Amino acid sequence: GDQYIGFAVDGAKRMQALINDLLAFSRVGRRPGENVLLETGDLLATALGNLEDAITESGARVTHGELPVVHGEKTLLTAVFQNLVGNAIKFRGEKPPEVEVAAERDGEDWRFSVTDNGIGINDEYAERIFVIFQRLHGRGEYPGTGIGLALCRKILEHHGGRIWLDTTVQAGTRFCFTLPAAQHADEGNERP
Repeated sequence: GDQYIGFAVDGAKRMQALINDLLAFSRVGRRPGENVLLETGDLLATALGNLEDAITESGARVTHGELPVVHGEKTLLTAVFQNLVGNAIKFRGEKPPEVEVAAERDGEDWRFSVTDNGIGINDEYAERIFVIFQRLHGRGEYPGTGIGLALCRKILEHHGGRIWLDTTVQAGTRFCFTLPAAQHADEGNERP
């Protein structure tokens, strides 16, 4: 009897997580928040604070260079950093995770990258991973609902950017994404 109760409780927890993730996914762009100038370094810091337990438990080391100012919705863009860094920690190899977040100007955009030393992703799945509910691993191996990367794509497209898997990386994983640069240099987007 206890075993069946355990199955029911586990199923209810997974269903609640799925419902919460679906609600977050469906809300992107429907009720726009305040589009303001944001320090992406602050967004990353908030995301790392939210991931503090996972970082401590895994022994992860997250580093970053100078990160720019962009226009956007704080909660949504924080979720992008949290999902990408969280995945880097979750899909780790035997070594403690090492995650590097970087940004560089690319024409009218800022191109960000989140690189890790984890288990990697085969090139053949480069598009599939961004489709909602498409998981490459069973839930017994890695927890999650299969919505995180689809959510990241939807958020970034809502902000005028895009996201992709860098298939040139030979070890680990690198996700790249873009966000439009602010239009005026006096808004803090021009870096030397």
